[in-house]
Amino acid sequence: MKVNVLEAKNRLSELIRSAQAGEDVVIANRGEPVARLVPIAKYDEAGPLGSPARILNWLRRNPLPASSQRSAEEIDAGIAAERDAWD
Repeated sequence: MKVNVLEAKNRLSELIRSAQAGEDVVIANRGEPVARLVPIAKYDEAGPLGSPARILNWLRRNPLPASSQRSAEEIDAGIAAERDAWD
């Protein structure tokens, strides 16, 4: 659902309920999307959104493809090569 700012102001409670129900609510200013209403994820045993534990859990569930994985040594060597190229 896309609504303009004035309509969002007048229907805020309704739009919040729609977002909580999972509907995509976009607020536009003169037709240009400027904000999106999304429900805040509930706190769970993984921790709050953005917490290190939650990020690490996500990374474990969504590993990089083998072709993109590099060891710490390979990453360090790439950084060193970039730094050497600056001189």
